[in-house]
Amino acid sequence: MQSQATSQILMIRPVRFGFNEQTAQSNAFQDIKMAAQTKDVAQGDALHEFEEMVRQLRALGVDVIEYEDTTEPYTPDSIFPNNWVSFHASGTVVLYPMQAENRRFERRMDIIEDLGQRFHVAKVIDLTGFEQEGKFLEGTGSMVLDRMNRVAFACLSPRTHPDVLAEFSNRTRYRVVSFRASDSNDKEVYHTNVLMCIGDSFAVVCLSAIKDPDERLMVRQELERLNKRIVDISLEQMASFAGNMLMVQNQKGQKLLVMSTQAYKALTPKQIDQLDDYATLIHFDLSMIEGNGGGSARCMMAEVHLPRK
Repeated sequence: MQSQATSQILMIRPVRFGFNEQTAQSNAFQDIKMAAQTKDVAQGDALHEFEEMVRQLRALGVDVIEYEDTTEPYTPDSIFPNNWVSFHASGTVVLYPMQAENRRFERRMDIIEDLGQRFHVAKVIDLTGFEQEGKFLEGTGSMVLDRMNRVAFACLSPRTHPDVLAEFSNRTRYRVVSFRASDSNDKEVYHTNVLMCIGDSFAVVCLSAIKDPDERLMVRQELERLNKRIVDISLEQMASFAGNMLMVQNQKGQKLLVMSTQAYKALTPKQIDQLDDYATLIHFDLSMIEGNGGGSARCMMAEVHLPRK
């Protein structure tokens, strides 16, 4: 059985981070007030947050594989690589169709080729042709993967289309569990990974975001069938990125649950105690990245499950 967590994490060092107007319509987590900041301030603060997160992860024994973004073309969201690529233990790399045109420039084959020097890349599955049909699937933002059981949870949204999900399922042999979810303002949740995190034996999920009672019960039952202990978070906690976590491990095999400080502070003492049974909780101040980018700690990490050469 494949491991759920890896110690190898791809992260992209930002060079022109800022508020992305092209993504704001579908991403309620972006704070429009942040758009008024100068790009120099946004980039400077985001870079500081990024560097501190990388420093602490490495100090904990995580193998952070860092690449620097390019200044051209303009990619304000390049700090979130998990949306354009995923890496699998079979040696498969999957490239994904992105809704925002300026996010499509984030896909970089030079990174895939460079990783191929260290890891075995058996094949590349390219789903980007769906962009021509206006159908999108933004990687492990759109899907939360139970890698151990080959199940992909996905809340449908303008960025997560059932046709692309079906193709992903067909090409990778993942079983898809799809549903709809919305926030406290009844706006569709743009990415599944802001409402759900799956570990090896636990799942953090905002069940109240799944408004249809039959779908909510289905998701709960699926998680229970997969032997995940459910830690249910509220809509308010979801809005603080408490669903946007990722379980990783260090090179000694110790499990770490990575999140932002905002997410950690949103958790109740009982939830922290529950999660601490499964992993050591690690958090970082990502307030500039969260406000401008509408994504948090999980979005910044693309797990590299490829086998080493």
